[in-house]
Amino acid sequence: MFNPNRFRKAFMLGGLCTAILTGCNQAPTDDPDTIDGAAGGDTTLPTKTVSITAIVEHPALDDVRKGVIDELAEQGFTEGENLNVNFQSAQGNTATAGQIAKQFVADESDVIVAIGTPSAQSVAAATSSIPLVFSAVTDPVEAKLVTSLDGSGTNVTGGSDALPYEPQIDLMRQIIPGLKNVGYVYSPGEVNSTIILKNLKEKLAPMGISVQEAPAARSNDIAMAARSLEGRVDMIYTSTDNNVVSAYESLYQVARESKIPLIASDTSSVERGAIAALGVDYYSLGRETGKIVSRILNGESAGDIPVYTPQKLDLYVSPKNAEEQGVTLPQAVIDNAKEVVE
Repeated sequence: MFNPNRFRKAFMLGGLCTAILTGCNQAPTDDPDTIDGAAGGDTTLPTKTVSITAIVEHPALDDVRKGVIDELAEQGFTEGENLNVNFQSAQGNTATAGQIAKQFVADESDVIVAIGTPSAQSVAAATSSIPLVFSAVTDPVEAKLVTSLDGSGTNVTGGSDALPYEPQIDLMRQIIPGLKNVGYVYSPGEVNSTIILKNLKEKLAPMGISVQEAPAARSNDIAMAARSLEGRVDMIYTSTDNNVVSAYESLYQVARESKIPLIASDTSSVERGAIAALGVDYYSLGRETGKIVSRILNGESAGDIPVYTPQKLDLYVSPKNAEEQGVTLPQAVIDNAKEVVE
């Protein structure tokens, strides 16, 4: 005989078992590794690849690279967790820079960071699609990396290390009041350096100060170029020319022997022989460059991001180096320094 009470009990028991089984097979929705709480599939967060290249390794460019990586970590992109970082130096060779650029493009990097103008130009020539973020480029417009600092509309943006000339010239004249002849050692193949040479001549000529050129195509030529200025100049001014900075010790040796003071625009050069330097903080420039990289990794278009240019300059001095090179730093210059290197 049909028993309705027994049927109801069996139905309820069956429903309970179904609910239990369904619950056992259901993926948890609060799993922190599950994207949007979706069940099944790959639950790991995507790893980004940032490839970094520099035309050469020296303290300023190394500081930029460190700043980029540190800033990315602060923005949530941690190397070894959700970020792969590849780094290669061109060791001062533009042909090698081109090869590195092509390799990074073939690797399908999410963003390529190029430190120094030659490396940036190589990457720009290798890709028009992968985001390129340059850094430590003095004049990105003249280098044909962007057409405007306000946003290129292309795959390129970055950070410039352009410096105003007036404070540099004021520093030279404070240290050497009767300044008449400035020596300039530079790499003629580096766009940044030739631009600075042209602008220096234009700024100094109305003051009755001439610029004596000493081109050096390779780092090995720096010392010889500096010696060619003996007896012709009151001081040597060095920019952020990568060949010059990478061989600064040899330049310092000539300056010490010939009593020609070195004044630089790269503050790390003071520890390596310059008597004074007024320039940007390259680690901070790297941090700002890292912020741009982070914005791109988070979905922004490189072409919509303006080029960053530092506004603050730091003064580093070394009375010891000045004495070795035959001059005494004015106390006012020392008092204004952010750091006095002994």
